[in-house]
Amino acid sequence: MSLSRRTVLAAASGLALAACATAPEAASTAYPAIGRIRRLDPALDAVIAPGAVVEQLADGFSWSEGPVWIHDGDYLLFSDVPENRIHRWSEADGLSLFMSPSGWVGAPDPGLREGGSNGLFPGPRGTILMADSGSRSVARLDLATKAKTVLAERYQGKRFNSPNDVVLSKTGAIFFTDPPYGLKDDDRSPVKELAFNGVYRIARDGGVTLLDRSLTRPNGIALSPDERTLYVAVSDPVAAILYAYDLDTAGMVSNRRVLSDMTAQVSDANPGLPDGMRVAHDGMLFASGPGGIHVMTPQGRTLGIVETGGPIANCAFGGPRGDVLYMTSGNRIARVKTLTRGL
Repeated sequence: MSLSRRTVLAAASGLALAACATAPEAASTAYPAIGRIRRLDPALDAVIAPGAVVEQLADGFSWSEGPVWIHDGDYLLFSDVPENRIHRWSEADGLSLFMSPSGWVGAPDPGLREGGSNGLFPGPRGTILMADSGSRSVARLDLATKAKTVLAERYQGKRFNSPNDVVLSKTGAIFFTDPPYGLKDDDRSPVKELAFNGVYRIARDGGVTLLDRSLTRPNGIALSPDERTLYVAVSDPVAAILYAYDLDTAGMVSNRRVLSDMTAQVSDANPGLPDGMRVAHDGMLFASGPGGIHVMTPQGRTLGIVETGGPIANCAFGGPRGDVLYMTSGNRIARVKTLTRGL
């Protein structure tokens, strides 16, 4: 996410005060209700029950991102990208610091705007995958030892910009986006080595394949349940679009098409842009966009929007039954109960 983009979102939602927060504070056990669920289609009632409430779980972060639910232990991890931290939250224990630094390690790098990890995704055998914006790599993190293994950091000898979001396929292939948000001056950064902002695949053997170099700000990324469709969100306020691609068995994409063009919805009244997303087991998409999380069918019909009152960067399914949607929303994290479940 670029500085200009975050400035716009913060101004639109009144979150500029979050930068003054001293330390994250957990909400009371009553978990205050925030925002609302905007119902645009009666079919939403089969996805999120009438009367469902959006709850704030904790606040005081600089910019929360990349939530991931850890089923072995029933807890949520999420990044605070500017603070270079990963936090942990659970119903039993509340909020705690899980890892610091989460991304860049060492003396401050003048070429970086944000040093922390960004998108997180469940990995195999007690690990998570990290879009490590600060280290400009995609990595695997051992949850027990917190040892990080870099999986890829270059394409054709040139360093990635700042990997933003990541998804793992059933075959073991990793798909990720690489916008310039973690670099000072974005596309104009003197340390930016690639002339584009790409969408990539990492094969099981570590080989990196460029799938699309034409998007201005590739951001959120997800796979359909049958893994025949790849979704990529573009967080460009003048081209705020969620794309779908056909994905073949070799992991190559074709037939890029607009699933949802949200550009006309971008406004001060609808804070946020297309960003992170998750797909439910039935193919329903829960995608960040103007106003909040857009709940949409696989064909792109928006049934409703989950609002927190501010921009939502990303979301993840979790809870014991996998039916709770956790959301990272600027300086806070929130959740809402659904009638579906994640993959």
